[in-house]
Amino acid sequence: MVSWQQKNIRPKGSERLIFALDVGDEMNAALRLVERLRDHVGLFKVGKEAFTRFGPELPAAILRQGGKVFLDLKFHDIPNTVAAAALQAVKLQVSMFNVHALGGPTMMSRTAAIARETALASKREPPITLAVTVLTSLNDDDLRQLGFTLTCSDLVVRLACLARKAGLAGVVASPHDIVSIRAACGDDFIIVTPGIRMEGETIGGDDQKRVLTPKEAIRRGADYIVVGRPIRTAADPEAQAREIGRQIVEGFELRHHDRQGLKEASS
Repeated sequence: MVSWQQKNIRPKGSERLIFALDVGDEMNAALRLVERLRDHVGLFKVGKEAFTRFGPELPAAILRQGGKVFLDLKFHDIPNTVAAAALQAVKLQVSMFNVHALGGPTMMSRTAAIARETALASKREPPITLAVTVLTSLNDDDLRQLGFTLTCSDLVVRLACLARKAGLAGVVASPHDIVSIRAACGDDFIIVTPGIRMEGETIGGDDQKRVLTPKEAIRRGADYIVVGRPIRTAADPEAQAREIGRQIVEGFELRHHDRQGLKEASS
């Protein structure tokens, strides 16, 4: 998948907005949000909470309503097990799914291969396969307690490079790691960024430690952003999604302007 810069187009903000659909005890509540937001977001993220509660029926229902699915289950197991899970994810017709980069190069390469092969055999576009680097709830102190000697930023870049070499399309990473990943992995490597908050926003019980606004995350080089609570808890979720979409477009324009300025300065 080529970047928007290579295609020389500006994507609609909604196309690059992923809504985290981990809500409620009733699937109808989730599907009402799909109905309300499907014209304002590009994908609906189905994570562990929603998938454990509702199973494969939720992604299928989202597809029936005209939405696209990011299956956020962060597969992490031995290579054969994760490859088998990836095959089933492709059969669910999701547009995006992820694995943990710490599962290793063999796990990631087998996942990438089986996803491509399964999709092509069904004459469908392969889903975007992503590696989770370091969770945005973790910081350097957390990594030290876990026994890592690298900082968050250094570990993220190392894992991103391994993911790219293994054939995955991109990574899920903190907005604060975007610039270093982009420098190490290039413009055609997809970066999906959670940890997004609106300007001045605080959320009680928030476990995200490394956050940025939508506009700034895109400006730094994110291709997609994941937003949950800032939309879900808004008085008008549709209006909030539209505002985030506007900020995404503005972020792409600022990124383009920044790069043009760098080119002119170096010429």
